[in-house]
Amino acid sequence: MATVALTIAPLAGCGSASSDATSEHTINIGIKFDQPGLGYKNGNDYSGFDVSVAKYVAKELGYSSDEIVWKEAPSKQRETLLENGDVDLVFATYSITDDRKKVVEFGGPYFVAGQDLLIRSTDKSITGPDSLDGKKLCSVTGSTSAQIIKDHYADKVQLMEQSGFAECTTALISGTVDAVTTDDIILAGLAAAKGDGQLKVVGKPFSQERYGVGIPKGQTETVKKVNTALKKMVDDGSWKKALDEATKGTGYTPNATYNPPTVFDAASSTYDFKTSLN
Repeated sequence: MATVALTIAPLAGCGSASSDATSEHTINIGIKFDQPGLGYKNGNDYSGFDVSVAKYVAKELGYSSDEIVWKEAPSKQRETLLENGDVDLVFATYSITDDRKKVVEFGGPYFVAGQDLLIRSTDKSITGPDSLDGKKLCSVTGSTSAQIIKDHYADKVQLMEQSGFAECTTALISGTVDAVTTDDIILAGLAAAKGDGQLKVVGKPFSQERYGVGIPKGQTETVKKVNTALKKMVDDGSWKKALDEATKGTGYTPNATYNPPTVFDAASSTYDFKTSLN
């Protein structure tokens, strides 16, 4: 393990370098590869709000952009990647929940999204989660979004899981499913990526999803350093600049009541679905 001025372990020699890592002094960061505007891989380029936040935090921890090794972190693998030491940090639309806090630490939150629905632009029948009975709803494996709708809003909805949102979007366009559900900022990016007006976000978010930085269990000092970096990012204007760049052209406006988050203490806060509904 490498020791630097701002120690976070394990680091050097942790896994094989991918992307643009050029030295042994590296940090492995997990992101999504298939979420335009948040975490997106295009060749050797990585873009999106999560990527920008990760780069800022890594810099504050002593790592330049070319010392970051980007690792794909699908929803169902995020805890495993952290527990196995495959990544040092996860920035992957990782909602803070009490269950997840049992196995990993969280820094943040650095953004508050709201769960919503993506539908075909011509669909007039779906107006919110309570209009999904008898419909087919897609979400990704490892996400709790679709089950929340079935449990709380539409118990007759038919659930379908796919490995990624690209597959869900394809199924929506083809008519295999009637809606896709996840956080509103993710759905806005997916709709914009199509660029042809086929899809739209319903625009009635019905939860608060607090995005946190996943950190291996027990690394409380790393949590403090990450939170210090996140607060600095908000205070110096970099957070707003990154979000504006990531959502440009999508028509998405984050909820100003909750953003930017002002409480950077995920460890002491609790998540209660019923009280977090908008």
